[in-house]
Amino acid sequence: MKKSTHPTYQPVVFRDPGADFAILTRSTMTSDKTIEWSDGNVYPVVDVDVSSASHPFYTGRNRLLDTAGRVERFNQRYGKTA
Repeated sequence: MKKSTHPTYQPVVFRDPGADFAILTRSTMTSDKTIEWSDGNVYPVVDVDVSSASHPFYTGRNRLLDTAGRVERFNQRYGKTA
C-alpha cells in the first residue's frame, strides 16, 4: 500500500450535542476540536446534527399520520356514496 494515497485512519469521537450522546469509533475524518474520553485519552471530536439517539425513527418519537382525519376530509370534500 502506498503511504501517501490513503488518509489516516484514527480513533474519532462523534458527538450529538442535542441528545448528549457520543460514540468513539475509527474514521478518516479529522477535526480541530478535541475531547477527553473516559479512558483518559484525548481524541478529535466531530459534532453531528442527528444520531441514533436523536433521530425520530430510532427513538420512536416519529410523527404519526392522522389517516382517519384524512378519510373524513375526503368524504366531506367529495361526498359519501350510499
